[in-house]
Amino acid sequence: MTKIKLSPSILSADFTRLGAEIADVLAAGAEYIHVDVMDGCFVPNISIGVPVVQSIRKAFPDAFLDVHLMIREPVRYVDAFCRAGASHLTFHVEADSPENITAALEKARRQGVGTGLSVKPATPARVLGPWLEQLDMALVMTVEPGFGGQKFMQDMMGKVTQLRAMLDKANPACELEVDGGIDPATAPVAAAAGANVLVAGSAVFGKPDRAAVMRALRGE
Repeated sequence: MTKIKLSPSILSADFTRLGAEIADVLAAGAEYIHVDVMDGCFVPNISIGVPVVQSIRKAFPDAFLDVHLMIREPVRYVDAFCRAGASHLTFHVEADSPENITAALEKARRQGVGTGLSVKPATPARVLGPWLEQLDMALVMTVEPGFGGQKFMQDMMGKVTQLRAMLDKANPACELEVDGGIDPATAPVAAAAGANVLVAGSAVFGKPDRAAVMRALRGE
């Protein structure tokens, strides 16, 4: 059985005590920390940027920072996020030209940072085909990117299964992440479809016992 990894999204954390919130979920067994970066252009919301990633890295030198760039033309910011301490950068395939997406992936990899590509709900899995062999992670959005707390789109599970089959042929080591509406009820649905990394925001940070919730997300 595939081990499920959890990547709690700090978008749902209490930002007045962010360090304590991150420490809490790491102590509870989170493999990754998911950092949602939004620019107000590619998505309608604005969140956080390079200085916050830099501060998290300084406070948690060993944490795996799973940085999700929901920004237009991400190639412009790859170097800055790599220097800030991102462990992994995921770009949206819809956010730039194919040439610039390729350039962004290559920039990150040259600096030893993991790479991923994400697809929004309306984008078919096949769009990722040209890059599958270059990826450490593929991300299927199960909500419209830009805001937390949305309802899980179960109809995206066919895309997850399709993408897992594509990866098994092209790049079996590539992780498959699902982001949006993950809770103890939807986590097993995403895992059954082929996801092995689950992003959960309010389902984790909105509960007092994060360790118990994370066990439930893993089906333990």
